[in-house]
Amino acid sequence: MRTSNTGLNARLIAATMLAGLAFVSSPAFADETDPPSDFTFSGYVQGVSDYRFRGLSLSGGDPAIQGSINLNHSSGFYVGTWASSLEQDAADVYGSTELDLYGGWTGEVTSGLTADVGLLYYVYPAGGSGKGNYFEPYASLTGAVGPATAKVGVAYAPSQDSLGNDDNLYVYGELGAGIPNTPISLAAHLGYADGVQSPDRLTGKGTGGGFDYSLGATYNITPKFSVGASYVGVDGNKIDSFSDDTVVATVKLAF
Repeated sequence: MRTSNTGLNARLIAATMLAGLAFVSSPAFADETDPPSDFTFSGYVQGVSDYRFRGLSLSGGDPAIQGSINLNHSSGFYVGTWASSLEQDAADVYGSTELDLYGGWTGEVTSGLTADVGLLYYVYPAGGSGKGNYFEPYASLTGAVGPATAKVGVAYAPSQDSLGNDDNLYVYGELGAGIPNTPISLAAHLGYADGVQSPDRLTGKGTGGGFDYSLGATYNITPKFSVGASYVGVDGNKIDSFSDDTVVATVKLAF
């Protein structure tokens, strides 16, 4: 059967494209002498039964889906983003999505002590024209305390329009440790907010600061997949699905 030049050319073009795609999609075999890349990616996706931010619910007591992706450099510098679904707020300030953009540096500053400093930008793309967006610099130190890992940190949001021309200081401490010969790890958190994000202010109890706290456990089913639960509490008036004490369940897949 005679084949037209048009049909033949079409098949040749298709074959060439398929060959090109195969070449692009085929894994490249790295030379054993190639140095490791200075850049690495990391991240996770997780589902939580309630999105608690410094003890207060931003998902109305309902489940939320969350995730992050980070680009890390061997020098210690990194950039990344974190996102979560939210409860649609009545004033349409925050909308139904939170998107955090951040960048910073982490590294060992002395033997056994690691620092992390950076700047975080809270973005609410589905909210009211950036009314809720704000910046917050942060810093922390992490080190070993016996068999446990301890972390102390501070985050300060200076006065901004989105914070009602007020500022907020948040300081916290965390302690974590694995149970020997088990896939279970324990974690405790205690934080204190003073300013516009104080739980006393946000729950109408007063104008002072306030504590939030949590105690939880994580079961590492595989190195990348885990489930966990935490008891979360916060100062202020106890408002259902906002500032009441609760247990938050988490299912997490890291990559």
